[in-house]
Amino acid sequence: MKRLPIGILGSGKGSNCRAILERIRSGDLAAETRLVVSDVLDAPILDMAREFGVANAYLPPGRFRTRLEPEIEKQLLQMLRGAGVELVVLAGFMRVLHEPMLKAFPRRIINIHPSLLPKFPGLEAWKQALVAGETVTGCTVHYIDQRIDHGQILAQKEVRILPNDTAESLHARIQVLEHELYPAVIAEFCERYNENQQVGGWPDK
Repeated sequence: MKRLPIGILGSGKGSNCRAILERIRSGDLAAETRLVVSDVLDAPILDMAREFGVANAYLPPGRFRTRLEPEIEKQLLQMLRGAGVELVVLAGFMRVLHEPMLKAFPRRIINIHPSLLPKFPGLEAWKQALVAGETVTGCTVHYIDQRIDHGQILAQKEVRILPNDTAESLHARIQVLEHELYPAVIAEFCERYNENQQVGGWPDK
């Protein structure tokens, strides 16, 4: 089985990145991480990439808080293309992507979010769920579009909110499921990638 070349983008600790890299190293996930990129110079996700022997790079984010400057986004695209990436995986990447990334990777940029979207997009979704008095929340893997935590949903897992839950305990249980769900979704892309290789590439190419 040919390994799917992926690129991982993150801004922080990268716990989902670690879950993916561990599955790849164990042989449970038929992917190959070609590049890890962060918009934060000292982000732990870059140290994690080095720990696993994965190529990594810092991408200066520019002057905007929630998005990349157009020229910087073009630079990111060049980095990913240069590494031969076929699937872009967001793991706590705190920037909204626009053109040219969405055009270059149609239906091949995915994200994981700690709520049952479309409920509670944005930051600290587990806290939003607690404040709202929800009894169930969870995590969602979805395609990226030009809106925050929006795009076609690919998979979800539910987490029951317990009466004595704190923000920390709830987030920890959500993360356990994230670390199962994200590699499982990527595994489906790996299967599709291999199927499409037999007929000349991805359907969007």
